[in-house]
Parts: sequence; structure tokens; C-alpha cells
Amino acid sequence: MRNTRYSWLLIAGLFLMTSHFALANPTPLQELKREDRFEARLYTAKDGSILPYRLLVPWNYDKNKSYPLVLMLHGIGERGNDNIAELHNDLSILASDEYRAKYPCFVIVPQCPLNDMWAPIINHAGKLSVLNKMTQASTNAMSVLNEIRKEFNIDSKRIYITGLSMGGFGTWDILAHYPHLFAAAVPICGGGTPSKAKLFAQMPIWIWYGQIDNVVQPQLNVDMYNALKAAGGDPKITAVPNVGHDSWWNAYEDPETWAWLFSQELK
Repeated sequence: MRNTRYSWLLIAGLFLMTSHFALANPTPLQELKREDRFEARLYTAKDGSILPYRLLVPWNYDKNKSYPLVLMLHGIGERGNDNIAELHNDLSILASDEYRAKYPCFVIVPQCPLNDMWAPIINHAGKLSVLNKMTQASTNAMSVLNEIRKEFNIDSKRIYITGLSMGGFGTWDILAHYPHLFAAAVPICGGGTPSKAKLFAQMPIWIWYGQIDNVVQPQLNVDMYNALKAAGGDPKITAVPNVGHDSWWNAYEDPETWAWLFSQELK
């Protein structure tokens, strides 16, 4: 019994020593995995709906400086409430050492609940379209963005939005409801409502999609591009050859995407 008690005391002592060491020597932010650099948060709306989200804060945040903010919307496969899946598919790329040093910014990555979408998408005989009303998930995502603007010093001229697949649809839909908020957008393999393109035609927009996408029709991306051009806009579009639905890897891994995005400001 005495030996057993001694063993437990020894284990407890080692635990306290280890805990003290961990507290005195926390893991430097630079050594954390990309996903772990995002703070896990929950937003609760007045109607009781909950939106998990991740927040990346710039290294050495200075409240006397203003920073850009990027809202990133994941695809349908990352829905849920675990508050981690939303960072899959390269949505944590801005937390890399290289980009954190080059583009100090806030990044909001919300997680859409399983029973919701970023855009009210309907399917008519294989042709996808978007309804007028915003979803609860997107409404809550925009509330989160507003909360972060109140909490931190955000540059109102450099707020950006991007999303992939379902998040691409969400990007187009949010632009239609907030046409004057964002300085630029990067919708990837999604689709929107061409008749609404005139609302944000003057915004810098870079569209990405895979030429052999068999999940979301490539033509939906082209339709939005043509609608923006017809409304007097000057969007960019990249059709990635020999790539299917997962063209977000090409978009987010291209350094030019981020150089272009962070160079945009509201006039």
C-alpha cells in the first residue's frame, strides 16, 4: 500500500512539474500547426441558432493598427459542429508562416450546420440556382463578421470574401446582399444569380473553376463572368485545365491569388 501511495505521489509531482513547465514555456505561435493557430469560437444568435467558427488573429496584434479581414466559406462536406472540419481543403493556408508574415490579417472561417447551407440553392432538373433570401448560416456568418469588426481594429476598406463549392455559392449570394462591403472576392467552383451581377459588377472578382468539374457545372461560373462583363465589370476568371471539382487547391496554392486579393481596396 505504501509503495502504491508513493507511486501516485510521484506521478502527481511529475504532473505538477510538467504543468508548471508547460505554463512557463508555452508553445510559440510559430511552432503550432496551421489549424491550431485559429481560435475556436461559438456565435449564438438571438433566435438561439449557433455557428461555430475559427478566428485567426495577426501575430503581435496592435490595436492601434487596422488590419484586413478575410471571410472564408467551406464546402458542403465540412458542415457540422466539430469546429475543425471547416479548416480542411486549404482554408487554413493564411495561417502558414509565410502568409502570416507577408499578409497580417484576420481570418474568419465559420462552420455551416449540417441542416443548412451558405446559399439557398435549388435544383431544377440538374440546373442549380439561388433563391433571394439569405440562409440562417450566412446570416450568422455576417453577424460574426460584424462582431469581429467591433472587437478588433479592422480596415473597413480591406474586407474580403472567398469560398469553395457550397462556399462559392455562398460567396456570390452574400455579395448580392452586401454589394458595398467587400473590397474583393474569390468565388471558387460555385454559382450565383446572373441578374444580380449588376449590384457588384464594379467589385474586383476572381473566379476559379475546374474545366472538367462534374459536381458544379462549369457554365455556372462562366455565366457569372459574362453577367459581370455585361454590367460593365472587369472580373478575372481562371478555368483550370484537366481539373475537376477541387480547383480550390489551384486557387489557394497560387501565391498570385493572395497578392491580388490583398492589393484590393474599396475606393
